[in-house]
Amino acid sequence: MADVRIDGDTLVVEISGLDRLWALKSSLSIPLSNVRGATVDPGIVNERKGLRAPGTHVPGVITAGTFHLDGERVFWDVKDPARAVVIELRDERYARLVVQVDDPRATVELVEKSLGSGR
Repeated sequence: MADVRIDGDTLVVEISGLDRLWALKSSLSIPLSNVRGATVDPGIVNERKGLRAPGTHVPGVITAGTFHLDGERVFWDVKDPARAVVIELRDERYARLVVQVDDPRATVELVEKSLGSGR
């Protein structure tokens, strides 16, 4: 699971618990200027993931880590699709982050509100 917060002009994603092990990452920091937006998308877990490198993928259980698909790099940390949020990025290592959060709607609202104030 991930904790998404805004720290000044930076989006911070903290990976918690054993997900750090499965995702091989503990946190990501992205300048808000490189965040395009966020959406709640439980259906994204049904899409192709691409080549896992490095990470973990056990269908129906967990998708975590870095995946390469169609020339893009996507970071995943999802066990429960109902709590999946997609954060679209530009000019970053990852094209998007797909993470599980406690409250998807509140997370999307937080990201979108932060982008609205900075535009």
